[in-house]
Amino acid sequence: MATALVIENDPSDELGRLGEWLTEAGLELWVVRPHAGDELPADLEGYAALVVLGGAQQAYPLPDGSPGAPWFPALEGLLRKAVRHRVPTLAICLGAQLLAAAHAGQVERSPSGPEVGPSVVGRRDAAEQDPLFRYVPLIPDVLQWHSDEITELPHGATLLAASTRYPHQAFRLGDRAWGLQFHIECDSAQIARWAADSTVLTELGYDPELVVAACDAVMADIEEVWQPFAARFAALALGELDDGSASRRSLPLLGH
Repeated sequence: MATALVIENDPSDELGRLGEWLTEAGLELWVVRPHAGDELPADLEGYAALVVLGGAQQAYPLPDGSPGAPWFPALEGLLRKAVRHRVPTLAICLGAQLLAAAHAGQVERSPSGPEVGPSVVGRRDAAEQDPLFRYVPLIPDVLQWHSDEITELPHGATLLAASTRYPHQAFRLGDRAWGLQFHIECDSAQIARWAADSTVLTELGYDPELVVAACDAVMADIEEVWQPFAARFAALALGELDDGSASRRSLPLLGH
């Protein structure tokens, strides 16, 4: 069985439902927690895929020039190796920002302010030719929880989804590395933990209970879209997705 390397950058942002979807699709998961002292591997030898999760850190240097977390330089190196060697990669929120930063994209505190709670993004025309995004509906539901954003994509990146205030919601580097600014992995319990002590909600003046309820209301819609997306990512890692239009086994594709 193929194994995906999962990097958990923050104990508050776990694999959640995404882990269930990937294992149901046939991947084994090896979770590395550098925030708890785990050492990152030097390369991706022996791994069929790489998944990089979110966190409260920032993808750009701190005021003193140090990285947002001590392991970020090594993690960015892994992300560069993944793209170079065509290892299927899925990077979420902070992970997507690190994927962009590792390839000379620009990440900064969002001039549009924080984006929190249920939202929708708009699929771009390029998504029609993408092996994962081509089956995503035109305006899918997502969950947002970020104050930073990717303000400039890396050279050669393909924009796959956007929104009015935050234009770089999803992108692909090369043909096998995807970055999602939004969250697909969270369940309601995880959102409730984030909301319980959130300076972002205080800054925005949002009622935590209302935010949790609003997120909970779209959980089924998010699963309907992003569970098949995760299954296709797993199929790619397992060598069961031939190209952007066909697979060698039956996959749960929205509308198919």
